[in-house]
Amino acid sequence: MRVSVFSAKPYDVESLTAANAGHGHELVFLEPRLSPATAPLATGSEAVCAFVNDDLSAAVLERLYESGVRLVALRSAGFNHVDLATAVRLCLTVARVPGYSPHAVAEHTVGLVLTLNRKIHRAYNRVRENNFALTGLLGFDLNTRTVGIVGTGQIGAVFARIMLGFGCRVIAADPAPDAECARRGVEYVDLPRLFAESDVVSLHCPLTADTFHLVDAEAVGQMRSGVMIVNTSRGALVDTAAVIAGLKTGKIGHLGLDVYEEEAELFFEDLSDRVVSDDVFARLLTFPNVVITGHQAFFTAEALANIAATTVDNITAFERGGHLHRVLPTAS
Repeated sequence: MRVSVFSAKPYDVESLTAANAGHGHELVFLEPRLSPATAPLATGSEAVCAFVNDDLSAAVLERLYESGVRLVALRSAGFNHVDLATAVRLCLTVARVPGYSPHAVAEHTVGLVLTLNRKIHRAYNRVRENNFALTGLLGFDLNTRTVGIVGTGQIGAVFARIMLGFGCRVIAADPAPDAECARRGVEYVDLPRLFAESDVVSLHCPLTADTFHLVDAEAVGQMRSGVMIVNTSRGALVDTAAVIAGLKTGKIGHLGLDVYEEEAELFFEDLSDRVVSDDVFARLLTFPNVVITGHQAFFTAEALANIAATTVDNITAFERGGHLHRVLPTAS
């Protein structure tokens, strides 16, 4: 099967090529992001392989369908960037990678928590300038602190286990509580109580209509003064304007982001020789108690290998009429 792979970075080429050994698909690697302008590049392909910031809106899906595409193979777990109603109407099959390495994202989340708490980012810069003063680097013991986890799917459950290992009290909010988390001592509560009682709030839920701007001004108002908020899930879970307001008043004491609601024009690209025109993002970077990474929580060798393997397996299963990880029912 001929597959157009959009947003292809060198590590995508390497991992997908290795995973494709023995499958025999014709992978056409394209560096540009998928968009209305680049969709014609998929002409002649039966499938496209897309990443999290590719445009899979109605207009793009229609152009892909007209060019002969019948499968959208996402190399991600999330699918909020896909216009599912249009995909259904066009009988396009959409497949995803439901689990690639929950440990990768959970461990990166812990890294953000520790960096923010112990001011590691600031200490690193100070020492490089021969400044060994400790003033302004005071942290707190995580032991006995309350960590609130929104979403205890695979990633949230791993993060919960790690924080329990730190001796934290772990509470969680999820419409479908995880029995194993509860057995380990995680207490399930509603969102207002989680916001009110947590020293650390970590987001591990999908982006849906119900979770859009889950952390907004009202939610921040319910939180403890000096709360730490970490988001390694989807950018639009957080209302950026609301958290900036919270940072300015001190209501939010620490903010860690691996995702950003307007990241599509920023992340995964080297913009070091340009002026970033996103004033909201630039404002975030001015706070010393904010740490931002560029959507790299998933980025481990194990995760890349698993993503590539599942993606190629999905393509092969579609071609042969086998089982694949569908977002949508079988196309007819």
